[in-house]
Amino acid sequence: MYSCRHCDKQFSSQRYLHQHMNIHTNKYRCTECGRCCGSSTKLAIHRQSHSGQKPFECNVCGKRYTTSGDLVRHSSTHSVEKPFKCTECDKVFSYCKLLNMHVRVHLREKPYKCSQCDKSYSYSSDLQRHERAHSNRRPYHCPYCGKLFKMKIQLRRHVRIHTGAKPYSCTHCTACFTWNHQLKTHLLKSHNEGTWLTCNICPKKCTSSGDLKKHAQRHLGLKTYVCSECPKRFYTPLELRQHRLVHSQYKQFSCGLCDKLFKRKESVKRHFKKCSAERGVTAVLL
Repeated sequence: MYSCRHCDKQFSSQRYLHQHMNIHTNKYRCTECGRCCGSSTKLAIHRQSHSGQKPFECNVCGKRYTTSGDLVRHSSTHSVEKPFKCTECDKVFSYCKLLNMHVRVHLREKPYKCSQCDKSYSYSSDLQRHERAHSNRRPYHCPYCGKLFKMKIQLRRHVRIHTGAKPYSCTHCTACFTWNHQLKTHLLKSHNEGTWLTCNICPKKCTSSGDLKKHAQRHLGLKTYVCSECPKRFYTPLELRQHRLVHSQYKQFSCGLCDKLFKRKESVKRHFKKCSAERGVTAVLL
């Protein structure tokens, strides 16, 4: 086995190791998003994702993909044949490679280390996403409002705000939701499906481990997010972003009746109801 001296990943041949080393040396780096590829061929394939070319189409659901490999991996989701089973949690997979990657979660293996900070990850894709946090590049822009994003998934989620798309639907009723966590909360509250996670200090119940972890920080008094303009500290990034509006003069929300500008969405909603009542217009808030 040939081991990488940067992330301890092992390969069966020296050729695969040399190809992998290109990721650490930034030899084949995409100029659009900063992602590093192991070879010029992989870089050319990756660049197709920015051009919008997706020539490979699934004959079952119609989804399109940039490479044939992505299509093959997607096609396995339509197949019930998943012969590779995890001995720890009984999850099943279509490919042995997917099983081996999954096992890292149980072994707590994180071979991919960030060169800028002390964080490490189980998968190279997670490391690449994290490394963008150290960069100021935002190659993905919203076609509706022009807002810039570092990752494509952030753009896809943001666009739902403009389109009103609700891709998460309940299997028990006709309710649809914009975000997955909204669906999970609905299933727990309305249909008693799923498992509530209870705080071991207070009776607070959460729908996800992430929410429970954020809640636990309040008991510990951990305010890790610090404002760059003043000494105030906050528990979550959302609280920090909302606070930063105090220091900003930017007003991105406007009333559709009088064009008055506001910093916060809640403020424009309250104003719009009052403004529509004064003008005798039926208030319709999206």
